[in-house]
Amino acid sequence: MTEFYDDLETRDRETREEAQFSALPAFIENTKNEAPGWAAHLEGVDPAAVTSREALASLPVLRKSDLSELQTANPPFGGFASNTVGSYGRLLMSPGPIFEPEGRGDDRWHSARAFFAAGFRPGDIIHNCFSYHLSPGAFLMEAGARMLGCAVVPAGVGNTEMQIEAISSLKPTGYTGTPDYLKVLLDAASEAGKDASSITRALVSGGALFPAMRDEYRERGVAVLQCYAIAELGLVAYESEAVEGMIVEEEIIVEIVRPGTGDRVADGEVGEVIVTTFNPDYPMIRLATGDLSAVMEGASPCGRTNMRIKGWMGRADQAAKMKGMFIRPEQVAEIAKRHPELGRVRLEISRDAAQDVMILKAECSEANDAFAGKIANTLQSVTKMKGEVELVPLGTLPNDGLMIADLRD
Repeated sequence: MTEFYDDLETRDRETREEAQFSALPAFIENTKNEAPGWAAHLEGVDPAAVTSREALASLPVLRKSDLSELQTANPPFGGFASNTVGSYGRLLMSPGPIFEPEGRGDDRWHSARAFFAAGFRPGDIIHNCFSYHLSPGAFLMEAGARMLGCAVVPAGVGNTEMQIEAISSLKPTGYTGTPDYLKVLLDAASEAGKDASSITRALVSGGALFPAMRDEYRERGVAVLQCYAIAELGLVAYESEAVEGMIVEEEIIVEIVRPGTGDRVADGEVGEVIVTTFNPDYPMIRLATGDLSAVMEGASPCGRTNMRIKGWMGRADQAAKMKGMFIRPEQVAEIAKRHPELGRVRLEISRDAAQDVMILKAECSEANDAFAGKIANTLQSVTKMKGEVELVPLGTLPNDGLMIADLRD
């Protein structure tokens, strides 16, 4: 049995970076030529100059949270798709609503790699419990399973009695769906006296896989790994049997940036996940996902050499409303940018005597009242509201990517 899905997984970092950034300029140029939304978004960008991570970091981000509005203004895809609508294989919809096209061809979402790393092999039968109703999840996972040579039971969500009957009869070797629904099925099968013991592996996504939940499944004979996938992007990262972080998919570029900005943070710092794909059907260049994660040092013990991230660590969309005005993470980041002496910063909003108040906590090696006063002036200039400033020692604020903490009940 081969250990890796393909040779791409074991490339050294320099070879991988050279391959991706050699291909990126032509990809950006083609994208600008074929998708008017991207042409407008990347106006003034010289594709030939985008040959490194530093150059990529200079490009504007496209926020997933803005896609619904952009698509409403220019339906159905906001001008960010490269093909005519009728040329796609499927037309899908996520909450928002946000519409996503699926290109024709095998495994356009690249999920086969995650199934392989989770131990699935050709001939396995996979019970797919992601929703088949409009949304991409079920199709995203099914495409990879079928690409790998597995048979798929299109179970979807609900109809538990029928599902456990199908499991008992078809005897799938694996499950894919949300982490908690597997327990629903196993418990229902046990209560009904149906045999679900054929399920020994699972690849889950779309929800939190808590350690206790993974342990419970292990005790019930099911080895569960997880992957991180997004409707606009497909597979972003996946676990291997080493279960030490999530390995980034080979067909994308991941950056971790300060929430609300496009500025990269140091490895290990929690920030927002930004993804660039090489999908010619639905290209995404620096899509800001709104999810938080952090880069892990080194390579996975399983032998795969691509960047690892810590998985989903919360949401970067931290806007808060105070006195009728929104305060956004990019404003807090702007304050830090204007004062490079600062380390991590966090704006805390709370209530005091029936009034909204805000305190900017900022790490600084040399705290004094005069410097705090300068930062307070910047805080007011950027947010148009007054607030206090509390300077704290370096390393005091938690490394969780949180830039705005709304402490109001």
